[in-house]
Amino acid sequence: MKEAIARLVEALNGLAPETALVLGSGLGGLVDEVENPVRVSYGDLPGFPKSGVTGHAGEVVAGHLSGAPVLMLSGRAHYYEDGNAAAMRPALEALAGLGIKKLILTNAAGSLEPDMGPGSVMLITDHINFSGTNPLFGEPSDARFVGLTEAYDAGMRAALEKAAAATGTALHKGVYMWFSGPSFETPAEIRMARVMGANAVGMSTVPEIILARFLGIRAAACSVVTNLAAGMTGAELSHQETKDMAPLGGQRLATILKAAFADGLATV
Repeated sequence: MKEAIARLVEALNGLAPETALVLGSGLGGLVDEVENPVRVSYGDLPGFPKSGVTGHAGEVVAGHLSGAPVLMLSGRAHYYEDGNAAAMRPALEALAGLGIKKLILTNAAGSLEPDMGPGSVMLITDHINFSGTNPLFGEPSDARFVGLTEAYDAGMRAALEKAAAATGTALHKGVYMWFSGPSFETPAEIRMARVMGANAVGMSTVPEIILARFLGIRAAACSVVTNLAAGMTGAELSHQETKDMAPLGGQRLATILKAAFADGLATV
């Protein structure tokens, strides 16, 4: 981790962002909005994930977004790739070592709400971990007992809601349920998820939220809806649909994020 931090410090050349973003499937286009970008491949950073998922670039991009310093992780590793829920821990530890104080996570998700269709953006207010695992398995210290009552930071959420309202961008709110993947959920599992209080389902983000809170980093997260969940339309789901539809909602999310940074999200 120390070597990765040293390489990032050298590449950043004095830039000291305190806010980072993790970009999910199909959302990598946001890096094109970064002014005067510095790019570092994950392959040049020891411990950083080697994502095998199409739609995840695998690079750190740092610079300014709407005039505010920011660092982006373009691509993530997922639990379903090799059974390691803590795959993003070295990367997030490096961010903490760099001085990152706030983390915004994005993902592609399936909607359980008929009025929250493909292209919608949902601000995550809470989550349900249905994966059966946790990225802190094996952590030897008592720090593993992380409180998650305020997992999704109220101040950061308020800033994102304010930015959505200011730009006239619809922003839904709801609970995200983490399934392990990589297979999609069944219609029966979706019916169960709805009964349990979920509004969207997906295969990421929750491990990073847990790790962020473990590391003392404030966090918020948004889902870009790529499909209505299994059984809601009768159509089969596919990763191609995720890649095709994510950029539509990604544009809306980019509008919200740029407005939020312009309005001082980095200093909230």
